[in-house]
Amino acid sequence: MLMQKLRPTKMLATLILFLALSNALEINVEAREGQCENKPTLDPRPHSVSILEFGAVGDGKTLNTIAFQNAIFYLKSFADKGGAQLYLPPGRWLTGSFNLTSHLTLFLASGAIILGSQDLSYWEIVEPLPSYGRGLELPGGRYRSLINGNKLRDVVITGDNGTIDGQGSVWWDWFSSQSLNYSRPHLVELIDCNGVVISNLTFVNAPAYSIHPVYCSNVLVQNISVYTPPGSPYTVGIAPDSADKVCIENCNISMSYDGISLKSGWDEYGIAYGRPTTGVHIKQVYLQAATGSALAFGSEMSGGISDVLVEHLHIHNSSVGIEFRTTRGRGGYIKEIIVTDVEMQNVHTAFGANGQSGSHPDDNFDPNALPVLDRITVQNVIGTNITLAGSFTGIQESPFTSICLSNISLSVTSGSSTSWVCSNVLGFSQFVSPEPCPDLECSFLNSSLACFSLLNSYGQAAVL
Repeated sequence: MLMQKLRPTKMLATLILFLALSNALEINVEAREGQCENKPTLDPRPHSVSILEFGAVGDGKTLNTIAFQNAIFYLKSFADKGGAQLYLPPGRWLTGSFNLTSHLTLFLASGAIILGSQDLSYWEIVEPLPSYGRGLELPGGRYRSLINGNKLRDVVITGDNGTIDGQGSVWWDWFSSQSLNYSRPHLVELIDCNGVVISNLTFVNAPAYSIHPVYCSNVLVQNISVYTPPGSPYTVGIAPDSADKVCIENCNISMSYDGISLKSGWDEYGIAYGRPTTGVHIKQVYLQAATGSALAFGSEMSGGISDVLVEHLHIHNSSVGIEFRTTRGRGGYIKEIIVTDVEMQNVHTAFGANGQSGSHPDDNFDPNALPVLDRITVQNVIGTNITLAGSFTGIQESPFTSICLSNISLSVTSGSSTSWVCSNVLGFSQFVSPEPCPDLECSFLNSSLACFSLLNSYGQAAVL
């Protein structure tokens, strides 16, 4: 009876708060210049050479690794002269792994396809990333990615919708049959780089991740398509990892596992390295994730993930729409996240937050390193043909807090026994259908104020 008497009061307070939050968001979003609004100006390079000048043959059979290496070595001499461009004309340019250089534009013309060699001998073994301590899939080293950059400045990978094809089917077979001795390579990996642009290209058939900017700053990924077929094991589209000032916009990503996955290191190694992923802006992206999540946070997040704005997201034909993943021993945090204006269609689980996700690199992790998940706002979502609205399973010793849901309408398929699953989570909800579990209706005052505080802080945040 008491709850019934209080409900009209709560509804009135909810309405007042909703109007305040809506007005605040509208004002603050308009006032804030997002990371995607601060794009670099891409001036033409004063020097340009064709890969043909270095003896490359675009027949899809001739190995061109040495041609790529020689061309980029030559172009290093133009770094202090405004930089240079390596031009790839139409053709099928087979190659092993190669490195880029600073102040370089790699340009793929329409009809130009870089093909990753399917011969293991052309893939060098490199050390694991310090924030991971080992290969992600196997202890020890890992195969170097197809296109690499380390400690570079001003790097552009672009074109007229050319294609980078990892020919990953052999890697997927080797992985599934446990035939590999090292972790799989990615298509593009840039380490500790500043000023990265990846645009106007198609990325297909990555052995593992398609684009992996790690320890990078000022990264722009725009107008690209990324694809791996269903059944390719644990393939990921774009994975910003301990990176800051990142914009991902106007992309179409269809992956077997995760579409976009934000990360920041693994257990004790990520905690020690201590570099978060922060200042990320994702907008106008179409996502499909057959077996994973269209947009994932973690589960490797030991360096922390914060200050992320996601807007105008289109998710379809996916296992999970938006998911936050962590586990005991991770440490770190996922906090100050806003996701707004999302359309979902044919998604099994619309929202997830999982405190028992992922394995550990070794037995040296600290089980008392409890992660924090706090101040997550998801609003303005429409979903059709959804099986489960949300699954929020936090950690008893470190519950997920201030999960703020508002203006969400999900059409849940008939016959579902339950719409929400919740444990060890506290939050606030308003105008959400179907009605969330009681855990997301509790702590009304504290959670709603946290929502308002988050929106207000984003309005003032310089990183976005």
